[in-house]
Amino acid sequence: MIPAFDQDVPHHGYAWWYLDAISDDGRHGLTLIAFVGSVFSPYYAWARARGRGDPLAHCAINVALYGPGGRWSMTERDGTAVVRERERLTIGPSGLRWSNDCLTIDLNEWSVPIPRRVRGRIRVRPGISSGQPVELDPEGRHVWTPVMPKAHVEVTMHHPGLDWSGTGYLDHNAGSEPLEKRFDSWTWSRAMTSAGPVVLYETQLIDGERRALALHFDPSGTIHTLPESPPARLPTSRWGVERSTRSDDGNAGLQAVWEDTPFYNRSLVTTRVRGEHVKAVHESLSLRRFKAPWVQMMLPFRMPRRSQTSG
Repeated sequence: MIPAFDQDVPHHGYAWWYLDAISDDGRHGLTLIAFVGSVFSPYYAWARARGRGDPLAHCAINVALYGPGGRWSMTERDGTAVVRERERLTIGPSGLRWSNDCLTIDLNEWSVPIPRRVRGRIRVRPGISSGQPVELDPEGRHVWTPVMPKAHVEVTMHHPGLDWSGTGYLDHNAGSEPLEKRFDSWTWSRAMTSAGPVVLYETQLIDGERRALALHFDPSGTIHTLPESPPARLPTSRWGVERSTRSDDGNAGLQAVWEDTPFYNRSLVTTRVRGEHVKAVHESLSLRRFKAPWVQMMLPFRMPRRSQTSG
């Protein structure tokens, strides 16, 4: 089941749709996140602290293009610039829409810190579909749904000039409270094996409880739980954020750094899963760092805010 774009998002809550992809030739990558209730927004955090936690007042599309012609953009917009329908979500001049089983994303954004256009179209088609919700915390306040554990992604960008296709992944997260209220940190990764995609998700709650998921998706989209592999450490980020993953033999390597910030990082890593050496998209998030006042003061420089719909 595809989560609807017009679903109810509670006061202080959030919903996001996440896409990543790697080009077939390995030269390019992308991540894209469409937020209703932007969980990493300093403006949303400041509003919640004052009792004004309307998620529709804090929406954004974050797009990052990696490799030659790389760009990064994330402009936050209020509810006057947002249109939500079951199969369509418009945030400012950009939007996502479903047509049959194809997700089309039209982008018309500006990069930061150097203002350059980020304009083009991305199409996402299922390779393997799932849609089974998974609760990430004991109370079920945070839910992750792997919509397409394997997807075929076509990228046609006019600014910068890029045209490539590759294998990707699409999921959906939703919650009824801020992430930092429940989680201290997490690591997440997804990899393709010859038998289908594998997702590893490890969370640490603020009370110290650790939870781990190791899931394999077969060609029908059925989820199978895998035994927990040995931990594998990766180099700490330049900001001091810990990186770790799981590997059959306890070994993993850092192939490329896509994002390196004071509270999260995203990388390409090499590891061993289900007996195969694979390349994985990997993320580490420290919500303890995110809450730090010095981090909150830095964020507006990467996340400008506008109310109008113009690019």
